[in-house]
Formats: sequence, C-alpha cells, structure tokens
Amino acid sequence: MIQYPDFEKVDIRVGEVIKVEDFPQARKPAYKLEIDFGVEIGTRKSSVQITKHYTKDELLGQFVIGVVNFPPKQIGPFVSEVLTLGLPDGNGGVVLLQPTKKVPKGGRMF
Repeated sequence: MIQYPDFEKVDIRVGEVIKVEDFPQARKPAYKLEIDFGVEIGTRKSSVQITKHYTKDELLGQFVIGVVNFPPKQIGPFVSEVLTLGLPDGNGGVVLLQPTKKVPKGGRMF
C-alpha cells in the first residue's frame, strides 16, 4: 500500500484540449493533443489512444485530466509530456476521465 504523501507526489491537473491531430506513426490508432493547463503549468502535449470514442472535432474544447509531472516519453517521432487519464471500456477502447462540472484550467486533483 502507498501512503498519502506518495499520492501527493503525483500532480494530476485539469486542462483544456486546444489542438488535436492524427498520429499516423503510432502503433495503435491515436491522436496528438495539445492541452492548456493554465498559467502555472502552461501548454503540454500528449499522445492518446482514444479514437474509438472521440473525433478530433468533439475533443476540441473538452476538459481532460492528466498527470503533468511524469518525465516526457518518446512515442515514435512524438514526445508526450502528459499522461492523459482514461478508463478501459471493456471492448478495447478508452474513455477519458473528465470533470462533470465546469472547473478552472490547471486545477489540481486532491
């Protein structure tokens, strides 16, 4: 089991998707996202395998949840700076974790 101080080390924030692109070089169907996490964190990039449930157009302006303090990860020719969080749908797809009410960009999960 982890202790609460261990959980506090993981910086999980809410951000707004401001750009979505196809990622044809990815091994599995994916998008490249640019996410605005507000003034403190700024804009970060993320590779996400969410093409089964989301179109590029519907992702723009959506608020998503991501871990912002992992080291960058090289995914083919792309560097992912954020782990965008989701849950499996039971059929091989991913459903994004998203706030159900309006919250400010950059808000930290606690």
